[in-house]
Amino acid sequence: MITLQDCQQRDATDPLGSLRKLFSIPPGVIYLDGNSLGVMPKAAAARAADVITQEWGVGLIRSWNSAGWFNLPQRLGNRIAPLIGAGPDEVVVTDTTSINLYKVLSAALTIAAQDAPQRRVVVSERSNFPTDLYIAEGLCKERGYTLQLVEPEEIGAALTSKLAILMLTHVNYRTGAMHDMAAVTAAAHAAGALVVWDLAHSAGAVPVDLTGAKADFSIGCGYKYLNGGPGAPAFVWVNPQHADRFWQPLSGWWGHAKPFEFTPDYKPAAGITRYLCGTQPIVSMSLLECGLDGFKAAQELGGMAALRSKSLALTDLYIDLVEQRCAGYGLGLATPREHALRGSQVCLTREHTAEGSGAFAIVQALIARGVIGDFRAGDGVRHKDILRFGFTPLYIGYEDVWNAVEQLRQVLESGEWQQPQFNQKHEVT
Repeated sequence: MITLQDCQQRDATDPLGSLRKLFSIPPGVIYLDGNSLGVMPKAAAARAADVITQEWGVGLIRSWNSAGWFNLPQRLGNRIAPLIGAGPDEVVVTDTTSINLYKVLSAALTIAAQDAPQRRVVVSERSNFPTDLYIAEGLCKERGYTLQLVEPEEIGAALTSKLAILMLTHVNYRTGAMHDMAAVTAAAHAAGALVVWDLAHSAGAVPVDLTGAKADFSIGCGYKYLNGGPGAPAFVWVNPQHADRFWQPLSGWWGHAKPFEFTPDYKPAAGITRYLCGTQPIVSMSLLECGLDGFKAAQELGGMAALRSKSLALTDLYIDLVEQRCAGYGLGLATPREHALRGSQVCLTREHTAEGSGAFAIVQALIARGVIGDFRAGDGVRHKDILRFGFTPLYIGYEDVWNAVEQLRQVLESGEWQQPQFNQKHEVT
């Protein structure tokens, strides 16, 4: 039987516990939604003020040079690279996840059309994040490809001679299930296909090795586990063997070899820099740098290996406590128990009745108590409603986990989630 004192003792001996002080978490809040929006680094407010009042306010246009604005996409990319198993000068920070996916999927389709024009199918998971599917749907219609959606267990059977691109998210946003990147990539390559990986729910949460896996293309998010702030710029990586083969489709001036020569014709920059497009959002990018400082501090305490170890311990603890303290209330587990198959979140399901699952209302009742997670709707058939909780090891502790489960137990036991205010849907769930 796990006790509160056990959790407090684990916090007292946690080698990563000191990292929490780098982040601003409101009093009385247990924040389990860092897989959707990371918390604010304490340094972010001062950094934003400095960029606005000094670099912009005083430096004005000179700050593109004097404050290093111009090279910020490459500098931040080089800080993200070790977190995802990329090499120096192979990553740039730019644009959004959706825009970057459009770039790399377009590039992958261009390669496929050149190397294997008879392959006309793009495969992804049916439960992939919707923006990935929407971007793929649009590109497939434009290029005359077929988008085939499968369940995770059907991916192997989809690796046929018709497959051009396999497009997957490394950690599933709904369930927290994680693919074996190296094995899946190898299988797709053996079938003659290219692989695009979305790292939105991986980067900064689990170890990733794009180079070791011999991946082809990858994109990821800056505002989840990287704590870059709402709408923070995303990142893009391309295997160096592909980087110079073609233009990416959004051939804006920042991706030009010499943008300030202002020539009328486009000449793409070498390597990953050509995946830039237009002028960069400098304030947002500067805040992302504050988020990445947390990983610099973590590096001195064991880096991604230590963060992964704590992530697994936190999620193991949450699963054990829910099963120990919340039994009998119709909760199920959508997240894999096996460590190798789990990201850094735990997703619970709840049995459906004629009135529904109540999952949304339970999450809202928890939020009112200061335990912030989120809800993801199911389809009422194969995919159930999800109560989703993310565990960011940079700032979540073991006592947080105990208290979060205790609040869940009280919400379920009291039935307070049935109150009308907790059943009113908002635009963002």
